[in-house]
Amino acid sequence: MKLRTMIIILIIFAWPLYYLYELQLGAVSFLLLAIFFLVISIKELKKFNKKDD
Repeated sequence: MKLRTMIIILIIFAWPLYYLYELQLGAVSFLLLAIFFLVISIKELKKFNKKDD
């Protein structure tokens, strides 16, 4: 995933995540960010492994 796309996605989801944080649900926003970065890292790992073959 391109860096530009990641930044746009994070900017779009910044307000809802901050809203959850204000409602004392910071763990939920942290979980969603962790899942987002996990998906990105899995895609990058697959791309890296494909180049090694």
